[in-house]
Amino acid sequence: MNLRGTVKLNLLASWGVNVVAMLVALILTPFVLHALGQEQYGSWIFINSIAGYSGLMFLGLGKTICRYVATCFAKKDWERLNRIINFTLFVYLGMGAIALVVAGLLILAAPCLWSWPHVSLLEVRLVIAILGLNVAIGLAGSVFGGVLMGIQRFDIERSVRIVAWITRLAVTLLCLQKEWGLFTLAWITLMVTVVENLGHLVFAKRLVPEMKLNWRFVKRSTFHECVAFSGYSLLDNIAHKLVYATDTVVIGIFLGPEAIVPYYIALRLCEDIRLAIEQVETVVMPRASDLDARSEPAKIRKLLVQCAGFAFLLTCGFFIGAGFFGGKLIETWIGDGFANSHLLLVILLASQLIAIPAGVLRSVLFGMGHARLPAILHTIEAVANLGLTLILIKPFGLLGVALGTVIPLVVVELGLLVPYGLQLIKVRALPFLRQTVTPQLLPLMALFVYSAGIAHLDLPSTTWPEMIGVTAGGGVILGFFWLWQQGLLRPVAARVFGTSRNRSNEIV
Repeated sequence: MNLRGTVKLNLLASWGVNVVAMLVALILTPFVLHALGQEQYGSWIFINSIAGYSGLMFLGLGKTICRYVATCFAKKDWERLNRIINFTLFVYLGMGAIALVVAGLLILAAPCLWSWPHVSLLEVRLVIAILGLNVAIGLAGSVFGGVLMGIQRFDIERSVRIVAWITRLAVTLLCLQKEWGLFTLAWITLMVTVVENLGHLVFAKRLVPEMKLNWRFVKRSTFHECVAFSGYSLLDNIAHKLVYATDTVVIGIFLGPEAIVPYYIALRLCEDIRLAIEQVETVVMPRASDLDARSEPAKIRKLLVQCAGFAFLLTCGFFIGAGFFGGKLIETWIGDGFANSHLLLVILLASQLIAIPAGVLRSVLFGMGHARLPAILHTIEAVANLGLTLILIKPFGLLGVALGTVIPLVVVELGLLVPYGLQLIKVRALPFLRQTVTPQLLPLMALFVYSAGIAHLDLPSTTWPEMIGVTAGGGVILGFFWLWQQGLLRPVAARVFGTSRNRSNEIV
């Protein structure tokens, strides 16, 4: 399959799971919020924000296994592939044991973490124990999801995740109630993790029959091979967590649990949008590794231009939609009382106009093995983010938290990462901007005109059918003009009008 075909197939598979995830989130967020109440829901977000730092226990090996499996699979180097897989599994089993110990310590320290309003301490401790087990299982099982992504079978990996998300939705709607609600959510999370990772294991073994799970493949030489790349990948993951997972913890500590919810609503919408578009980054990294292993730099540059431009188009499209209709969406989705979430959403999405295309560039660099400086720059950005957030949260509240995320991102990503990455890949800045941004201007202008026209109608009330219709219309407008700009519709138009002209001539 050619470059464009492979990327398109993987993107479609990745977006499939994100569409399902977004739909599940749209249904579950208001359902869980109203079922538990704002206080209990704030406690659930706080616990999960702490549990989210377990992502650091992947030690950067997630990107490592994806990159090296892609390289080994391209070269059919099965011995090296098995060394990488078994070494990663060995490390993750050890980290899973550490996760259980940490969960035990958090159970003991639970009374000191928070006052836990409106929820019993026993339930909190049980939730922490279950989530600790969930982390341990997720660590070990992620190896096989990484194998599927490394061999670029995103269709299989994402299909398993779609089943997991649908299972989460169904069981939550059936089982959740206010009493012991956090405990129920924790059990559902664990069950879904087990289903998802078992599915990845089965399909990875079937698609890579050469994969062997045996301790004899765990060798010290593999450690030295992986440690340099995974070390910088870990540094990048730490930075990512500081940028995107720290805000709710800081808000909970300084402003209290109820203040988390309006910010989390904006953050959740931004995260769903970001994760959907970030699938471009996920697909790009193993593809860049594959092309780098085949020594095809021209195709790497082409991959970067195509995917960065497409990521910018999608991000800017969502930003325009959020600017015009974000407030009505939040009101329709959650209800009244969260008007300030709209401004926060617009600010957070504005930062993604730079972050997501720059993330595509970072993924290409990681795929080529250039992880050191991108990881360091991301860490500088994260530290600046945390520092500014702590400075601005007292005088500006939730707005200060959002600005603390945006300002360092713009300075570091646009001012440092992009110039460095383009120089390394041997792409000049002005031609790169022209090739990535200019083709997107026509569809974005069309979307802006459409959105302004719909917003000018000033509908007195908004329902889900109206919101879905407006969104679908915007998607059609954006897609049509993008396809036209790419020249993909012109042959069709030529055939149609050419056929019509011939028929008219025959009639005459």
